[in-house]
Amino acid sequence: MSIANRKPIDVFLASLAQDRGEYSVAVVLSGGDGDGTLGAKAVKEAGGLTLAQTADGDGPRNPDMPRSAIASGVIDIAVPVNQMADRLMAFARSFDMLDSVAQHGGAEDGMDQETARREICTVLSAHSGHDFSGYKTKTFFRRVRRRMQVRQLQTLAGYIELLRSEPDEVSNLFKDLLINVTNFFRDQDAFRLLEEQIIPKLFEGKAANDAVRIWVPGCATGEEVYSIAIQIKEHLDKVSTAPKVQIFATDIDEPALAVARAARYPATLLDGLSAERRRRFFKPDGASYVITNEVRELCIFSPHSLIRDPPFARMDMVSCRNLLIYLGPDVQRQVIPIFHYSLRSGGYLFLGSSESIGQYGELFATLDKKHRVFQARDLPVKMPRVPSLFGRERSTVSDDTMTVGPRESGHSLKQSVEARIIERHAPPHVVVNADADIVYYSAGTGRFLELPQGVPSRQLLTLARKGLRLDLRSALRECISSRKPVSRVNIVLDPDEDPLQFCGITIEPIDGGREQLFIVVFRSEETTETKGDNASASAVEGNHELERELRDTKERLQSTIEEYETALEELKSSNEELMSVNEEVQSSNEELEASKEETQSLNEELNTINAELNGKIEELDRANSDLRNLFDSTQIATIFLDRQLVIRTYTPSAATFFNLRPSDVGRPLTELSSRLEYPSFKNDIQGVFDSGEPVHHQLARDADGKHHLVRIIPYRASGEDIDGVVVTLVDVTQLAEGEAHKQVLISELNHRVKNMLAVVAAIAKRTIARSSSMEAFQASFEGRLGALARAYTSLSNEAWKDVSIREIFAGELQAFGHDTFTLEGSDLRLTPQQGLSLAMVAHELATNATKHGALSKENGRISIRWSIQENQLQVDWRERDGPTIGEPNATGFGFELLRGEIEYRLQGKLETHFDPAGLTVSFTIPFER
Repeated sequence: MSIANRKPIDVFLASLAQDRGEYSVAVVLSGGDGDGTLGAKAVKEAGGLTLAQTADGDGPRNPDMPRSAIASGVIDIAVPVNQMADRLMAFARSFDMLDSVAQHGGAEDGMDQETARREICTVLSAHSGHDFSGYKTKTFFRRVRRRMQVRQLQTLAGYIELLRSEPDEVSNLFKDLLINVTNFFRDQDAFRLLEEQIIPKLFEGKAANDAVRIWVPGCATGEEVYSIAIQIKEHLDKVSTAPKVQIFATDIDEPALAVARAARYPATLLDGLSAERRRRFFKPDGASYVITNEVRELCIFSPHSLIRDPPFARMDMVSCRNLLIYLGPDVQRQVIPIFHYSLRSGGYLFLGSSESIGQYGELFATLDKKHRVFQARDLPVKMPRVPSLFGRERSTVSDDTMTVGPRESGHSLKQSVEARIIERHAPPHVVVNADADIVYYSAGTGRFLELPQGVPSRQLLTLARKGLRLDLRSALRECISSRKPVSRVNIVLDPDEDPLQFCGITIEPIDGGREQLFIVVFRSEETTETKGDNASASAVEGNHELERELRDTKERLQSTIEEYETALEELKSSNEELMSVNEEVQSSNEELEASKEETQSLNEELNTINAELNGKIEELDRANSDLRNLFDSTQIATIFLDRQLVIRTYTPSAATFFNLRPSDVGRPLTELSSRLEYPSFKNDIQGVFDSGEPVHHQLARDADGKHHLVRIIPYRASGEDIDGVVVTLVDVTQLAEGEAHKQVLISELNHRVKNMLAVVAAIAKRTIARSSSMEAFQASFEGRLGALARAYTSLSNEAWKDVSIREIFAGELQAFGHDTFTLEGSDLRLTPQQGLSLAMVAHELATNATKHGALSKENGRISIRWSIQENQLQVDWRERDGPTIGEPNATGFGFELLRGEIEYRLQGKLETHFDPAGLTVSFTIPFER
């Protein structure tokens, strides 16, 4: 197991269950992945307690771990975390209060253990129709005790009353007794043996119209069934002619069968599968995996009681793993003959690692003792009686259940007569297999066989009389190798007996059946007279005996010579055949040489094609990498949808709009929440499918203040068929804001043009009225228009947003020299209206200083100072070192223009001081930074 796939919680809980057994507790809290589910199963199987956290006001933050454990059905108690402490304390206290149940069988509450068991089994039988009286006593009461701990009960009588009053508790006890704990490919070595040796034999000699039938009793939630089905499917892919396969999976637990039929399992239960098998035979569906149809169609699930219901018949294999370990010895003696009856001759029985066939070795041949694989012997046994494991009437298996004989059906007169003749007049005989194990005895074999000292045995060579063993061994070996009848005569049964007894044997192979069997027939021969006869009689008899031995020796020698000559002839024939085969091999070798050249040429072509294919794969990999990097680098949200609006792929930017995660690929987009206000989204997509034309839709400003342009373009996979749509969302906020600003500028420009024309008209009108000549009008008018132009130039440079007060004054005065004026104040930004008005004011003041003020003399100076006081802009214009001035008798147009711009347009205040030292103009206007 790699570090990435290691499940530390599962490993810890499994180790805890192995170490502490029923004293172990598994608590599954908040966490990612499905770690902890398999560990909780191990704790439950060991009889411990399992708890999982459920949602409340504070969690769990990551519900994947508890959700996976609860979905697997192994959790006893699912509660919020703040209730777990009380449950754990109650569980710990329950061991003390249940000690009396374990030690005294519940005698303290007036009920012995056997009575309690009968009562509980009666309630279970009435509720489910199944009686668990055949369960092992320790296993039964261990499960009862576990339920008493969960329900915090102290006496068996109290628990029985609870069972009678609460049907749900009967269901919970029923589930605990069934112990539905299984995994995919549990015991890897055993399934490897099944795959490599057993499954190929199931298909030997099977044609397309034949069927391979497998029965899996006690299938639980189906993991073992699907493990066998996966191996069967892999073998079917290797055979040219595939027979029909039927896997019958049965159990008495309907909820477990429902899980098996659904064939849906969490990812944590697939740890026993290789990556290749997981990829081929499972389809991801959300957080679970579903068995593919090619495997699911091989399996038939149905409720069935192993003993109460009639067994399945004509099975090629029965797989019953880890069920017998929970059954008592009486029930096990019933189940094993049922398995033999269900199997075809030579069928296979697959048991769990802790199970065996017990005393029924004559029914099954052991193929692999370690992994518990057995083969049914070809014996015509009776149909075993089917007493009720899950019913009220039970009976043990009687001895005649396994009596070897014909099946009890109607016999014809001919069959009855033949049976009587065989019984009374046939010679004694036995049937053995290739290992000399006796599988059948006839009557009258006691003279030739004797029971040895020690452990009972069915080995023929061990049971045979002392003088028979050597000839039996050699004759049986010869019959096995030649597959022909072999006889031996004049065999002394026991050299120590007086008189000596002679016999003959004949061994013949039995045709038919999958197991190689042989019949051994015994014949009695004449016996020598006792040693008490006279000497002459003994001598004559001795001569006759020697002559008979000599004759037998000559016959054996002659037989050996004939066999030798026959072997020589066969050797010559074999030599000729070998020469012929050699010539055929030579010819085949030449053909192989030609085929080798063709193969080499084909291999070169394949290498060329492989190189081209590798180049194409590299190009495809680069294209995929480029596409993935393009997806990751682009800031455009893009989603690819099929015709059912199922997500194929998407760029990372799209996740912010639809709350997408990698696991959402394959889900319909309509099932996910969206941040977009686009109610006609689905209708626009349908319009693209109908018309084949792209759709463009601009979304209004969202909560983040952004605008987006949605493009829905048809996705054409091949030709002109539309296989889906591509949805892109482009951020057009800057374009939308630029468009809005453009409209503002146009409106502002129109307004300014109108205002400018009105200002120019007013300036022209006043200038004409106050000018003494056209030359004076021209000079004043052009100067004032120049001031306006300069102000507009500053505003244009600033995109009509704001303008610097320093630039306004400097622009008007820098023509007179930088040493003629000083500017004091921070660089403030004025609005377009304030800038235009202040430019007109600066022009009028500079023009007046040129004509009448400080700039009319060479040493005259102007200082301009501004500051901000209480949201008011204070500007002071002071002239010094100019001519002496006094207050004029009347105000001119320039003064009126100043007052109009400051007080009317800018809502400010204007003050003028005609000091002899120079003019001082001060004004304030509203100003906000």
